[in-house]
Amino acid sequence: MCDDEYIPPRPDLTESQWLDLDTTITTTGRPVPAAGAPSGLLGRRTVLGGAVALAVLPQAAAAAPRSSTAADVPVAKFPFPDRPGPDGEYAVLLTGDAGTGDDAQYAVAAAAKAICRTEGVSLAVGLGDNLYENGPESAHDDEFATKFEQPNDGIDVPWLMVLGNHDCSGLIPGSGGDPSRGDREVAYATTSRRWHMPARYYSAALPSAAGSDVPLVEFFAIDTNPVASTVAQLDPYFYWNGPYMREQRRWLDSALSASRATWKIVIGHHPYLNNGKHGSAGSYDGFVIGNYTSGIHLKELYEEVVCGRADLILSGHDHTQQILEPTARSRGTRQIVCGTAGKSGDGKAHGTHPARWQDFSHNGFMVLKASAKSLTVDAYTVDATTSASNLAHTFTTTSALTAAR
Repeated sequence: MCDDEYIPPRPDLTESQWLDLDTTITTTGRPVPAAGAPSGLLGRRTVLGGAVALAVLPQAAAAAPRSSTAADVPVAKFPFPDRPGPDGEYAVLLTGDAGTGDDAQYAVAAAAKAICRTEGVSLAVGLGDNLYENGPESAHDDEFATKFEQPNDGIDVPWLMVLGNHDCSGLIPGSGGDPSRGDREVAYATTSRRWHMPARYYSAALPSAAGSDVPLVEFFAIDTNPVASTVAQLDPYFYWNGPYMREQRRWLDSALSASRATWKIVIGHHPYLNNGKHGSAGSYDGFVIGNYTSGIHLKELYEEVVCGRADLILSGHDHTQQILEPTARSRGTRQIVCGTAGKSGDGKAHGTHPARWQDFSHNGFMVLKASAKSLTVDAYTVDATTSASNLAHTFTTTSALTAAR
């Protein structure tokens, strides 16, 4: 959710139940004026979601123009790198929470574009909330163009994309209460040269050398929404303990076990550990009970399947940048938060997890560099008014968990 978004009055309400508590909303989702109010008065639902609340209505969706980048036939994709660069490493752009379509997103993308040329970036990662505020209305939504393709024109590499809560929301922006909407982003991947999302969760490997079948880096993209939504899921398939999450957990466990990569990196929108406003899994936004909202079952997934097996967890969701230290709780796995490509934080820390570096105020992005011997993360802040970037911190580790497994 955005820092200024509404949090449901208590955990485990479905969207329908939440709407029933608001007398300014009809069952169709249309705001209605309170008694004695002028007919143009906006209800709370509209104030919360702005014009986005209307965008989910069937007639609004039908009227939306098709994106010029979305055709009905697959396009030739930008190719994945098949070997490290001349210096023996891959350079990967990391962005998160980018999809606003506003000046800040364009400023960050312009700054990142310049760094990508300098660093020889050959892959990018989008850490969710790809299309604010409620995700796409169809696989041909024009917001794919205005909030992804156009800002990132010139960063002509494959983008590993994951689903954020805003990509999977219904009437409540950012709720994550309609995961099926994420299927539209999977469908869009077949028509975009950049957007890589072959499924809702998937892996992508970068070889250690040309022609090698041993990966230097392997990314494991997961969908965190069904176990981190701010409302209860209505579709049994997407229950926190339903078939979808059981299938995803089995896949992630098996894929991590089977991987021979030197560096294993899990990418998912919601963080495991986090010093920003949204907090850590298990206590998101101050909630500590229920099967939803708090993210308690995502915490379990991270701790039981990921921690001690992946070198990094890369996340967005919180509009901050953080390079946190591994702890006994994470068993050597390091959490990195990078969610400032479109929005920025409130300027202060809300948690006390040990951090190597963190920034709670600025827009920005990161560049991950992976070689056989080390991982380096360069964190950049960006002035949203000038598009000027600043290399704020560089961190390098030579300790891969692979060596201990």
